[in-house]
Amino acid sequence: MLGEEVFLLDAVRTPFGKLRGGLSHVRTDDLAAVPLRSLLERHPGLDPARVEDVYYGNTNGAGEENRNVARMAALLAGLPVTVPGATTNRLCASGSEALVQAARSIAVGDADLVVAGGVEGMSRAPYVLPKPDEALPRAVELHQTTVGWRMVNPAFPAEWTTSLGASAQAVATERGIGREEMDEYAVRSHQRVHAAYEAAAHKGFVEPLEGVERDESLRPAASMETLGALRPAFTRDGTVTAGNSSPVNDGAMAALVGTAAMAQELGLEPIARIVASRTVAVSPEQFAVAPVPAIRQLLERTGKGFGDVDLWEINEAFAAMVLSTLHDLPELGRDALESHVNVNGGAIAIGHPLGASAPRVVVDLARELRRRGGGIGVAAACIGVGQGTALMIEVPRP
Repeated sequence: MLGEEVFLLDAVRTPFGKLRGGLSHVRTDDLAAVPLRSLLERHPGLDPARVEDVYYGNTNGAGEENRNVARMAALLAGLPVTVPGATTNRLCASGSEALVQAARSIAVGDADLVVAGGVEGMSRAPYVLPKPDEALPRAVELHQTTVGWRMVNPAFPAEWTTSLGASAQAVATERGIGREEMDEYAVRSHQRVHAAYEAAAHKGFVEPLEGVERDESLRPAASMETLGALRPAFTRDGTVTAGNSSPVNDGAMAALVGTAAMAQELGLEPIARIVASRTVAVSPEQFAVAPVPAIRQLLERTGKGFGDVDLWEINEAFAAMVLSTLHDLPELGRDALESHVNVNGGAIAIGHPLGASAPRVVVDLARELRRRGGGIGVAAACIGVGQGTALMIEVPRP
């Protein structure tokens, strides 16, 4: 039925492993299958053939996840060969784009139950060698595919292809955001993620894998002293460091997305209703504040104001990026960081496996809203090459 309401019915993710850490020996396509298989095991009454499609976000696509990892994950997880799959790439928002595509398929009546999520095996990202323009070249150029630009088109202006960290730093410097504020933000993220784990906030969502029980990049002992000792990561005299940036990670996440009728049939209480989304574009070097127009346009389209939103999640690619976004959203208020933005920490501590990161943000937001008795939440993310996205969810109040 056109205009069908869409719900997150259940979700599961792996812990996010650190670079060359506990999940790095798992093939990326096998990693993609893990949460999908877990969803099927958690719902033995669900006929796998009822899943009508699988949407996965993936940013790299150059290694073991090539050839449409969503389809490969479905096959490896044991879904019937009749269940199709599609892989989306919107860089850091690939997984939330998968959620959006899944929601749209249900809203227009194309499906009643789909799986959406994402995967990234950054430890296993391969090196790539472009084909030479000439026969028997004297030299070849090898590119890493873990993160960032490679094989850059010379037609792009240099500022468009500056590293993400350097771009985020430049945007923060323009707003007067310095190293101390960034490090304080990063320490807070580690503290909040640790507190959330200690309070069992991730129970039922994060499932142990290969002996890894918690996100491996989490550093409960992180302090201003330890972060202050780190050198700039992107420019010689910069303020963005490895400590106030999100790390490189491996991980996967999957969610059941469906109609209210499907939730009733499966005996599930939906986690949240997907309300609306908005994706925008800005000049590539301004990607760090791209969530700002995405959020503003999302609120305008839904007829909501800042005061109508109970909780916010802004994916922590860099502390510089989150702080710059908040600087440009004064409507949130000066106490936003203390009370209703990233209240359980974020990617600086949890990790940022690109394709799986944004949907993790959405589900964490939904689960926290449920713990607080319901309300409206907005999950936003910056995206490389100058894009930003925001997605609104609602958890009904009792």
